[in-house]
Amino acid sequence: MIALALLGGQACAEGIYTCVDAKGRTITADRPIIECLDRAQRELSRFGLVKRHIGPTLTANEQALEDEKNKLAADQRAREIEEKRRDRALLQRYPTRESHDLERAVAISQVDDILKAANKRMRELFDQGKDIASEYEFYAKDPSRAPILLKLRRQDNEGNLLAQQKFMADQEQEKKRINQRFDEELFKLKPLWALRTPPANPTVSLPVSTGK
Repeated sequence: MIALALLGGQACAEGIYTCVDAKGRTITADRPIIECLDRAQRELSRFGLVKRHIGPTLTANEQALEDEKNKLAADQRAREIEEKRRDRALLQRYPTRESHDLERAVAISQVDDILKAANKRMRELFDQGKDIASEYEFYAKDPSRAPILLKLRRQDNEGNLLAQQKFMADQEQEKKRINQRFDEELFKLKPLWALRTPPANPTVSLPVSTGK
């Protein structure tokens, strides 16, 4: 009768826990078993079916390692989700190769227009420099006698030439950055476009009528 009462109590419990302790004994209880905290336990339903496996309780160091492992896994999942979101946005912005090529061409054209204006300004500065050098010919024997305004003009001209050269070099670098960005996008977009392209319909060969 006592055994039946115990079994009846376990049957009414939320779950049944069972494990094999360090001495090889099989222990059953209606709550997680203290003697098996260092080993795996099973939680059974009232009908004896396994509901879940409970791992051993971790030490502080083991728990820290497990937390770090879970954090790395969560970070990886977050990166994958973000990468997929960016891919969707990129594909929405450039649905075709033509749209991507067009935007690249527009971006490069804008920089080329800036470079054309910069080249024009550079030629103007060179011409100014020639005029200043021509005026300096009057003071070739003693340049120290040149007027202060002429000296300032030459100083400004040389400074503007250096600044313009740096500006043009920066624009050339900008063209390289633009092309590099579009190349990287193209590398990502090619497989995305391929996934959206429907497979070609296979050619169906129809039987040739012999007229008989």
